[in-house]
Amino acid sequence: MSRRNLIVGLIAVVLGLFAVIIVNAYFSSVEQQQERAVEQQRLVRVVVAAQDLAFGDAITEQGLQLAPWPAASVPQGAFQTIAEALKGGRVALRPIVRGEPVLASRVSGPGGRATLSANLPSGKLAFAIAINDVSGVGGFVRPGDVVDVLLTRKIPGEGAAEGDKMTDILLESVPVLGINKVGDDGGGQPAPQGGQAGAAGKDGLAAASLRTATLEVDRFGAQKLALAGELGSLSLALRNVADRVPAAAFTMLPRQLGASNYVIPARPGAPAAAVAAAAPVQPGRPSADAFRPRGPSMTVVRGTVASEYPVLRGY
Repeated sequence: MSRRNLIVGLIAVVLGLFAVIIVNAYFSSVEQQQERAVEQQRLVRVVVAAQDLAFGDAITEQGLQLAPWPAASVPQGAFQTIAEALKGGRVALRPIVRGEPVLASRVSGPGGRATLSANLPSGKLAFAIAINDVSGVGGFVRPGDVVDVLLTRKIPGEGAAEGDKMTDILLESVPVLGINKVGDDGGGQPAPQGGQAGAAGKDGLAAASLRTATLEVDRFGAQKLALAGELGSLSLALRNVADRVPAAAFTMLPRQLGASNYVIPARPGAPAAAVAAAAPVQPGRPSADAFRPRGPSMTVVRGTVASEYPVLRGY
C-alpha cells in the first residue's frame, strides 16, 4: 500500500511540475507580446501644423506645435523639434492642414522661398500657356490635375480655306503646376476670373480675361507648346489622374464631326476665280461645267471624290 501511495505521489509531483512549466511559458509569451505591443505603440513627439498653411506661407513658431506620434509610423522627413523646423526661415511648398506633420519635402530649405523651381523634378520644365473660361475647362483645372493639350489650327496647304480647321492632341497626361500664379489646388473649386472681360471673339462669344496655366513638361514638350502657340489655339481637356493610357494618334477634321458627309456644291454665279482654283481646266479638255447637270442635282461623295447626279422633278 505504501508503494502505491509513493507512485501516486510521484505522478502528482511530475504533473504539477509540468503544469508549472506550461503556465510559466504561457505568461512569458504574453509578457513578450505586451512588450512588443508597447514598443510598437511607443510615442515620440514630432512637429505638426498648428493651423492651415497655404502655398508660400512662412513657417513661424505660432504655426507649429509638437504632437505625440507612433514611433513605428513617423513619416520620413518629419522634424523632432520646432527649432529644427524654423531653422533659417522656411516657407510651405505644399498646402499643409492643421495637425499634419511638417515634412522637409513640403517646406523650403533654410532661407528658401516658395519657388516653383524647387518643386520641379530633374529634367522637367515649367511652361505657361494662355487659357480662358472655355479653353481652361470652365475654371475647373486646378494645380495637381492632369490634362491633355489640344491644338486647333488651319489645315496646311494652298487650297485650304479660312474655315478649314483641324485639331490634334498635342500632349497627353500633363501635370498642372499652377493656374494664374496660384500653386494651391483650391479644394477642387473652379478658379475665379479676374480683370475685365475681353472683346468678342471670332465666333461671337465674349472671351473671358486671359489667365495662364503652368504645365510640367520635358524639353521636347516645351518646344511643342512654344511652336503650337504660334500656329493656332491651345485648349485643355481635364482627365482622370489615374488614366495614364495614351490615346491613339488622331486628327479631327470638320467633315468628321458628324456621321454624314454632306457637301454644298458651287452655286451658279460663284466667282470664276474660285471655280478655276477648285478645278483647273487642262488644255484640250472640256471644263467640268460641260458635264455638270442642269437643274436640281444631288452630290454623292465617295471617299474624297464628289459626283453630281440630276434629280428628276415629280409630277
